[in-house]
Amino acid sequence: MAKEIIMPKFGFTQENSEILEWLKKEGETVEKGDPIAVVSTDKISMEVEAPETGILAGISHKVGEIVPVTEIIAYILQPGETLPESGSKKPEVVEEKIESAPQVSAATKISPLAAKLIEENHVDVSNLNGTGVGGQISRKDVEEYLARRSTPEGKIKATPAARRVAGEIQVDLRGVKGTGPEGRIQAADVSSYKKTPTIQKADGGLPEILKEIPLIGMRRMIADNMARSMREAPHMTLQIDVQMDEVETLRKSANEKITDKNSRISATAVIVKAAALAIKKFPIVNSQFTNEKILVFSDINIGVATALEDGLIVPVIHFADQLPVSRISIMLNDLATRARDNKLKPEDLVNGTFTISNLGMFGIDRFTAIINPPQSAILAVGAIKRHMIPDDIDDQIIRIKKMLTFNLSADHRVMDGAQAAYFMAELRDILQKPEGLFR
Repeated sequence: MAKEIIMPKFGFTQENSEILEWLKKEGETVEKGDPIAVVSTDKISMEVEAPETGILAGISHKVGEIVPVTEIIAYILQPGETLPESGSKKPEVVEEKIESAPQVSAATKISPLAAKLIEENHVDVSNLNGTGVGGQISRKDVEEYLARRSTPEGKIKATPAARRVAGEIQVDLRGVKGTGPEGRIQAADVSSYKKTPTIQKADGGLPEILKEIPLIGMRRMIADNMARSMREAPHMTLQIDVQMDEVETLRKSANEKITDKNSRISATAVIVKAAALAIKKFPIVNSQFTNEKILVFSDINIGVATALEDGLIVPVIHFADQLPVSRISIMLNDLATRARDNKLKPEDLVNGTFTISNLGMFGIDRFTAIINPPQSAILAVGAIKRHMIPDDIDDQIIRIKKMLTFNLSADHRVMDGAQAAYFMAELRDILQKPEGLFR
């Protein structure tokens, strides 16, 4: 019996994913566990694996298509088997007659999602051409028809994926010839467009537009989360300067004993460990606000904001207080590498309880970060700089010290200023007496 391959669900709130790449071809033999496709959620790109050994067949969605979770995207067949007649979904007859539309033949094959769209938008089914297996009308067929029907005269017809690609490589869609239905521009049309990109002239006397960045995927998620955080959580900020001379001396000494360059201890790893130990003493910053109560977590899972080309992502170091700083550094390096290569796994991103955002490597001295919901605090880390500091004993003597500015943004619904200040003071004490960090 043909084995269904469905679009997996990687999170509780996920509704669909985009197909980024098919790693195996139609008719190719695959082994159980082989990656056969790469799909994208709002957060990360993931591989879909073959559920069993056999022949890949019935690929029903192209690269760039947005597919609802749990929908069948292909099958695994055994020798001699054939595809189910219904394609990627069981055939469904639209039982309820759509107002103002002709009666649908009982033989018409319509997917459930397509049927819902047809009913909601009063679509005349006779205007639809089914592109699914066996001529089935899919959600994509209905959406493309609606896009054509609602497209104003003169507006560019392009798929969302095409618009995203055009924004990324700065191509003016007005110069691209579409190969899709009714001349609609596909993502592949944009990718193969060779003409030098032009700057789009905005209508209405507005400034010229260099490029358009579609508010989808990761960019949409960041926008929604940050707006929600600033809207719901009353931010308070506390800033503290910390002498880092002892930390840097011990870190340099430890790295001299490490031959593998990729395993050397980073400043961020030291800060993660220090923050974890400070949280252990003042766990209120390791909390989450709900309408009924404040949840204070015993697990200390520190997320580290990581910049990507089209946004940022926050992979998590779980149980950071229990890990040696050398292990934390290796894990950070691995997470950052896999984040840039779109190879993070769902478990790399879940259950964070506190976040660190370090912009010191970009030369930023100090900044204020926005809390990463649903957490209640985030620590912003600047660059280590040399400053002239009066001597602790004799103010007439000026010494050069390596200083680092930390800025804590905290949810005032969860904690008061004094509680946040205790955490910051503990963090400073740990970093200025850092011997315990390197054990």
